[in-house]
Amino acid sequence: MLDLAPLIRNVPDFPKPGIQFKDITTLLLVPEAFQQVIDGWKERYSSQKLDAILGIDARGFIFGATLAYAMGLPFVPVRKVGKLPGTTIKEEYELEYGTATVEIHADALRAGQRVVVIDDLLATGGTMAAVHRLLQRLGVELVEAAFLVELPPLKGRERLREIPIHTLVEFMVD
Repeated sequence: MLDLAPLIRNVPDFPKPGIQFKDITTLLLVPEAFQQVIDGWKERYSSQKLDAILGIDARGFIFGATLAYAMGLPFVPVRKVGKLPGTTIKEEYELEYGTATVEIHADALRAGQRVVVIDDLLATGGTMAAVHRLLQRLGVELVEAAFLVELPPLKGRERLREIPIHTLVEFMVD
């Protein structure tokens, strides 16, 4: 079993001063690490009755789409506003360094379906909270939100108390 933390690069002051960006693309350069992440999540969720895997724009697409493929499930992208061509529903949220909006196709999921949401990093929890609100509006059950990295000092898990959270690596940064 590989230790994933050393494979994730820290980029100081990106995208703005004071932010310690966790770059997962360096982990993707190690096929065994990428396989370990996907295989571990596949094992974790194989006993669940899931209808789809969602991935959050953009790095969540890498892991979410790969997991959906490995599990033989549909993949549903949650995108930044203005990137989906069909009818969408939107949610605005605050980031640790600004505000943003996410959207999903209004017809991507049906009420009663069960999903797992995948993203690369849990920081303040704003993005995931917005995704959860989208799913609630659609009547979709969020089984769990899975993240490669969590930054516990930013208290995202606390903000998302009503959502089951699974993470693989923690970094104690501000």
